[in-house]
Amino acid sequence: MPKSSSNLQLPPPLGRDAALFLDFDGTLVGLAPTPEAIEIPPALVPLLSDLRDLLGGALAVVSGRQIDSIDRFLAPLRLPAAGEHGVQRRDAEGHMQEQRAPDLASILDIANELARVHEGLLVERKHAAIALHYRLAPQLEAVCRDAMSRAIAHEPQLELMHGKFVFEVKPTGVHKGIAIEAFMSEAPFAGRMPVFLGDDTTDETGFAVVQPRGGIAVKVGSGPSLALHRLESPRDVYEWLVQARDLLTAPENKNTEPPRSPR
Repeated sequence: MPKSSSNLQLPPPLGRDAALFLDFDGTLVGLAPTPEAIEIPPALVPLLSDLRDLLGGALAVVSGRQIDSIDRFLAPLRLPAAGEHGVQRRDAEGHMQEQRAPDLASILDIANELARVHEGLLVERKHAAIALHYRLAPQLEAVCRDAMSRAIAHEPQLELMHGKFVFEVKPTGVHKGIAIEAFMSEAPFAGRMPVFLGDDTTDETGFAVVQPRGGIAVKVGSGPSLALHRLESPRDVYEWLVQARDLLTAPENKNTEPPRSPR
């Protein structure tokens, strides 16, 4: 069962033996009305590049987005990444693995018809998933849930996942925890302590993987979680990552200045 937010503590400093896994939306960057409307702080990309180098390459983005979308926003960085909650995965050598896409034509038709009838809904077609976003029309949560649930009622190979203001139909059994386990079985992640930061219910499977391995799970934002640690916002995540970089680059006896938030 998820723990209440009152039980969560600030995460400890990042060690050199860490394998760092980061969710994207709501963790590295703030949420936006649409997936394309997010803003990337100018200092974020060089910060991630520095941390990747300091951790020997053991830094990956684990997201519900497609990998090409992550790459576009973090260019010129091309980090190891899992996209669509693990449907896609690119390892540290740049090799891409991608599950075959199921037949989603009928699901897409239903989602598109719902968006045509109700203003404020956004349909996102991914490689192997259909996401129905209702952030601009939160009063339609039940309508979206009921329609998408009916759409997959007789499709055991598909499951409905509920995230922040989104219902997503995806292949059954695919989740971020499996993606993290795959990374942890290969270089440069293998043998390191896993650390995973995420903000959504879809990140709970990742938390359930890293903590039994002796790793650190960090819930970003409010709400109950399996994670034992918490940061309140993407800004706090940024500051924690800056502190991690400074501590990893500084001599042991040298005090570093407090981290500064991006402008």
